[in-house]
Amino acid sequence: MLTRFPWFRSGLGCLLPVALSIFAASAIAAQAQTQAPVLAGIAHAAIRVSDLTKSRDFYEKLGFEAAFAMSKGGTTTEVFLKVNDRQFIEMYPQQQPSQPIGFMHVCFESTDMEALNRDYLARGLSPTPVKRAGAGNLLFTMVGPEQQNIEYTEYMPGSMHSNDRGKHLGANRISEEIVGLSLVMEDPAAAQAFYEQKLGFRFAHRAVEPGLISLEIPGRSGQMVEIASRATSPAFQLLFSVSDLRRAAAQLKALHLPVEKQESMVSVQDPDGNRIVFVKVKP
Repeated sequence: MLTRFPWFRSGLGCLLPVALSIFAASAIAAQAQTQAPVLAGIAHAAIRVSDLTKSRDFYEKLGFEAAFAMSKGGTTTEVFLKVNDRQFIEMYPQQQPSQPIGFMHVCFESTDMEALNRDYLARGLSPTPVKRAGAGNLLFTMVGPEQQNIEYTEYMPGSMHSNDRGKHLGANRISEEIVGLSLVMEDPAAAQAFYEQKLGFRFAHRAVEPGLISLEIPGRSGQMVEIASRATSPAFQLLFSVSDLRRAAAQLKALHLPVEKQESMVSVQDPDGNRIVFVKVKP
């Protein structure tokens, strides 16, 4: 690395220790500024559905039980379907014809929301202040590429999610983990730059499908976000891990669901056309 700086070879040996100290301090400071804030993984994906009963029945067929719900004025406004103790599918019923059906937002889990919020502010981003949300967890949001909402949460003791730990873990779940989701963009390259340069996601060479941009979430979750072009991939995709694709396909067929098979995945569509993809992951 030092060969990039010719003044280290000037013969001024007495200055070398000082120069090295300054260089090391600068490198540490630069690394602190650029190091990606760690995320625990995907906390939930939120979708708006045209028929709440139909969609809930579909996902419960896949083994994802409705853990709890929220309502206003006697009307259900949100249903939380459980994948595991840390991952949910949030389902919102369409209340006005003008509300678009399908993907609404992704939420990432953090274990230190205040630190994460400060980090994003230091990166020139504009996260909202950390607050306690209706379910009892800490939450802040941020506007992502093409005005897509991005949420961040930290599970808190006594919240609806924390109180449900160990419960509603469907015995017939086809999968027990959301490993990724696709974000459909008009300008995938610009979205990729935002997630890599601003949020610290890393380019992954294991895209589930050719043509999609696969980005690993910073941290140790091994989960990913895939960026798709609206021109070629208009449907939202939610990716689940399985250990045996043949078994997953057989389970889906036993549920009388039309199954699409490819070499490395099997998939079905929910009532609104969202694509639910099951991929094999190595243990």
